[in-house]
Amino acid sequence: MKDPQLRAYAPFVGPFDPCPPVAIRTYLVPPQLFIPFQPMGWPQYSPAEALRLGTLWPALYSPYTPARSKGRKVEVDGT
Repeated sequence: MKDPQLRAYAPFVGPFDPCPPVAIRTYLVPPQLFIPFQPMGWPQYSPAEALRLGTLWPALYSPYTPARSKGRKVEVDGT
């Protein structure tokens, strides 16, 4: 499934560019850009879930994975 928040573009690569070219660059578009106001009766997370995710409304949730942690194994409880 394609992530609707992930966008990509192909940057310009000059003929005399000294660095190796990056074929595709990606960036995330925040979901609040497409929601002009908060309608009445929107579904909500529970208070504990909202604190864990950082938002009360599922439509505004945007997962964040730091670039440094991609591909690394996350240790839980020191194991």
